[in-house]
Amino acid sequence: QLQLVESGGGSVQPGGSLRVSCTASRLRLDNYHVGWFRQAPGKEREGISCVSRSSGYTNYRDSVKGRFTISRDNAKNSVYLQMDNLEPEDTAVYYCAADRVYVGLDHGYSFWGQGTTVTVSL
Repeated sequence: QLQLVESGGGSVQPGGSLRVSCTASRLRLDNYHVGWFRQAPGKEREGISCVSRSSGYTNYRDSVKGRFTISRDNAKNSVYLQMDNLEPEDTAVYYCAADRVYVGLDHGYSFWGQGTTVTVSL
């Protein structure tokens, strides 16, 4: 069974950057479509970005377009989310998810990580 571990969260000031990672074990992540989600305190979990198996297709939530970039490193069995020009509204727990079927920004992924916390504040 695919296992996912997120890392790279932390605290940053507004306008700063972070890169969060999603690393898979037991199976090859490049056989799966991957999505990034986040859940802010008191809010529902929302899909923010996704990448297809072949990396030929990516999608982003409007609120992060132009600021976040999703990418794969198959040699490291990982998917990354580079987050630039961070805003306080980006504060949340960030989760990655994977599925053999393309799910996009919806929640129907089969495998989920445990999350990593990103805090954007002065």
